[in-house]
Amino acid sequence: MPTLYNRIAGQSLDRLSALSDGVFAVAMTLLALDLHAPVAEAIHSEHDLGRALLKLAPRLLTYVMSFLTLGIFWNAQQAQFNHLDHSDRDLTWIHIAFLAVVTLVPFSTALLAEFITFRLALLIYWANILLLGAVLYASLTCAVRSGLLRDDVPADLPRAHCRRILAFQAAYAFGAGLCVFSTTWSIAFILLVQLDSALAPRIKWLYRI
Repeated sequence: MPTLYNRIAGQSLDRLSALSDGVFAVAMTLLALDLHAPVAEAIHSEHDLGRALLKLAPRLLTYVMSFLTLGIFWNAQQAQFNHLDHSDRDLTWIHIAFLAVVTLVPFSTALLAEFITFRLALLIYWANILLLGAVLYASLTCAVRSGLLRDDVPADLPRAHCRRILAFQAAYAFGAGLCVFSTTWSIAFILLVQLDSALAPRIKWLYRI
């Protein structure tokens, strides 16, 4: 039998959403802090500056990828919040776990930027994305099981959200698998999936909502 505290704890969606916004904002900011301008003492010409900026390309690329990743998962989390009537202690802790995984994104991004040709760095980055999807999927199934959805939410909508999560995770897994051939192929495919999600939803099998 749950105690009174466990029954009343973690019910505020507003507080949970505010915490999420803050964590996402900090994580996104930390991504930018890993970008450093070339050292002035090492630059003596336009050619030197161009070469120094070219060396920054891996960090700029992984910055764009991870900013898109965080934007996609922030939107996904907010979509779930919009369907909830209230939260409970279990769901709140699941979303706190989700935010813990969010805070790992700057690390996995920096690791990939530093070792962009290493398969292990790419797989760690993909594992970060996988954990984000897995915890978000767990939060949705918990909300359905605990009866936390609003009464006006269509019965098939949670299943559609789950299918979307699984479809994107399958696409990311395929992209990670391409590192067997080349990490460049993996990164390019993952970036295309992210761009499609954020800017141009054209792959119909990913959008069954």
